[in-house]
Amino acid sequence: MFTGLIREKANVLSFINNTLLLKASYSPKIGDSMAVNGVCLTVINVGDGEFSVELSPETKAMVAIENYKNEVHIEPAMKISDRLEGHIVQGHVDTIGKVIKIEKTESSYDFFIKIDREFMKFVVPKGSITIDGVSLTVNDVFIDSFRLTIIPHTVENTLFKNYKIGTKVNVETDMFARYLYHIFKDKKDMSWDDVDKIMARY
Repeated sequence: MFTGLIREKANVLSFINNTLLLKASYSPKIGDSMAVNGVCLTVINVGDGEFSVELSPETKAMVAIENYKNEVHIEPAMKISDRLEGHIVQGHVDTIGKVIKIEKTESSYDFFIKIDREFMKFVVPKGSITIDGVSLTVNDVFIDSFRLTIIPHTVENTLFKNYKIGTKVNVETDMFARYLYHIFKDKKDMSWDDVDKIMARY
């Protein structure tokens, strides 16, 4: 499990076959889980200021693989004793999104991300979502896209500062939204307001 709070941006030294070699300040141990652009990977080798993770062919086919160059977000797996300051992130990418619009507002940036419609049912207004490993809050939900409002500090300290129209990103929807959907999917007349009322009882 992860929190969606990026530890740092690591430099990609090489990506050969299925092995991604990264240079970072953080030093993991062999066998540790590491989220790289939001994907849970296993550390297979550790060197002086660098470490390697392995991507299976299935993982490579499911993620925005073109972004595994230059810099990537990394986050080590959370410990039971850690504060949960983001939200619960599994490191399992649901789908690839595409940046379709970026708007500068008075004090922040609005990023509009488009995803396959089949995953929109897991995107909840004011709910959590993970973009390339970054825990964010959904502001607006549309038919096949959603809007994120991101403060300048987050933009400048993440890969968001490099995103342009057409950039592809790894998207992990909120785990609880997925679970609730599967629990209540046969209740066709139930709204998210109904779900909120049910959850408030517990």
